[in-house]
Order: sequence, then C-alpha cells, then structure tokens
Amino acid sequence: MNISTIANKSGLPPKTIRYYEEIGLISPNRKQNGYRDYSETDGIKLHFLQRARSLNFSIEDCRKLLSLYEDKTRASADVKQLAQAHLKTIERKIYELKTMQESLNKLVASCHGDNDPDCTILDGLSGVFNSTDKSK
Repeated sequence: MNISTIANKSGLPPKTIRYYEEIGLISPNRKQNGYRDYSETDGIKLHFLQRARSLNFSIEDCRKLLSLYEDKTRASADVKQLAQAHLKTIERKIYELKTMQESLNKLVASCHGDNDPDCTILDGLSGVFNSTDKSK
C-alpha cells in the first residue's frame, strides 16, 4: 500500500506516519523505486498507535505498548501496569484542571463585570485578591 492508502485506512495523516517511521515505531518495506510499501501489519500498527495516542499515551508509552502487543509471550500484568500508571497521570491532570476551574470560577464570580476599572479578576491574577492591604 502507498502512504495515501495507509493514511486513509489508519486515520493518520501522512506526516504523522512518516514521523512514526522516522522514530522507529514502524518500518515499512521499500519498493525498488524507494517508495514506501505498507503492509497490512503496518496498517494494524498504525491504527494501534492512532488509538493509543487518542488516549494520550506518550510516544515512549506507545513504543512500550507496541512492543508488548508484538510480544506473544508478554504478561498482561505488564500491560496493565503501564495503563494504570497512565490512568494515574490522567487522574492527576483532571484534579489539576478541576482546581484551576474552581479558582477561575471564584475569580469570575467576584467580578462585577461593569464599567468600573476595578477588576477582581486582574487583582486575583496579580495576587492582590486575598490581600487585605491593596496598596502593595
């Protein structure tokens, strides 16, 4: 298959496919004229990578997952451990985002949103929001 065909099948743009080849995640065969010749196995790997990246696995995690996918003697515990570590990272990011949301909600709620130049959002961003002495 050529890169256009494999791109359509995998849902990945050709630039990404070339990048994955460059960093060694896939290794398509080459025709005599030098063009890449993607196999069905390459297509499966690319779809696998597309799905893993859509779950926000890092390139290094994708490399490990792909290696485990190809290793028929793997232990599923190794795969689960990698996925659990990634899940903890996602949970931490969700917590951080919720914390940011709460802070921003407080700032927005405190703002009168009128024509007065005083702005509690700007004060809050500058650190003045919780200060009792606004002269600093």
